[in-house]
Amino acid sequence: MRTATGWKSYRVIDCTDGEKLESWGGHLLIRPDPQVIWKSERNTPLWDKAEAHYHRSEKGGGKWEIRKKLPERWDIDYELGTGERLCFNIRPTGFKHTGLFPEQAVNWERMAELIKERRAQGKTVNVLNLFAYTGGATLACAAAGASVTHVDASKGMVAWARENAALSGLSDRPVRWIVDDCEKFVAREIRRGRKYDAVIMDPPSYGRGPSGEVWTLENCIHDLVSLTAGVLSEDPLFFLLNSYTTGLSPSVTAYILSLAAADRFGSGADVTADEIGLPVEHGFVLPCGASAWVSRR
Repeated sequence: MRTATGWKSYRVIDCTDGEKLESWGGHLLIRPDPQVIWKSERNTPLWDKAEAHYHRSEKGGGKWEIRKKLPERWDIDYELGTGERLCFNIRPTGFKHTGLFPEQAVNWERMAELIKERRAQGKTVNVLNLFAYTGGATLACAAAGASVTHVDASKGMVAWARENAALSGLSDRPVRWIVDDCEKFVAREIRRGRKYDAVIMDPPSYGRGPSGEVWTLENCIHDLVSLTAGVLSEDPLFFLLNSYTTGLSPSVTAYILSLAAADRFGSGADVTADEIGLPVEHGFVLPCGASAWVSRR
């Protein structure tokens, strides 16, 4: 498992019985987590000091219980190993999320390093970030010197990502902010003949398209990766596929990349996959999904 150990403004303090206690820039939140199926003793009195607690509803969804005065929004930052500082606006949303998946920092580090290495060779790097959410990967790539096309179907999430770019001092970087269905956008880019050196794909486990189409990761992801491989340049740098679907192993994501995209990288294609996670102060490492990469050896 690769673990996001570089955070200073975010911490997982403890987790048990379906919940985790986190510190987001000093604000304590309790949120549900489907991976936390163990029932250990709570290891810290900080559970009782949480400012907000998200409760799931048996009918689906849930709501926040605000225990203490909590700002509507606040900022946290992350310093990449390459030296760039990223800043993110945090807001507890109605779907338990806060606008950031901190475990992805372990992937931000790798993509920034790969981009920096290629830029040091005097080459440009064009990145396509699909299902790009609030822009963590977009900011990491832009800070490392890449041009990025950021695509998400939610207008609100793209606006949030642009706000994060401004907070990070990256508003002047070459980023295209696109509100669109990712699959339809990729198909148009192929028809236009536009190419990218790197692809980041962070699709949801389940969703609905603009016309009510049902999206399930298991049924749709292979075809989408196969389609998206068509936008890779003649000298691709990497293809990253993330999955948060419980039960979908890293090996499965690696097989998909091997079958659908690895041939674009030639005989030197290197496909790797593993779990990513977050260190827990009172315990071990919390698994947070799977990531598969294809790059060149």
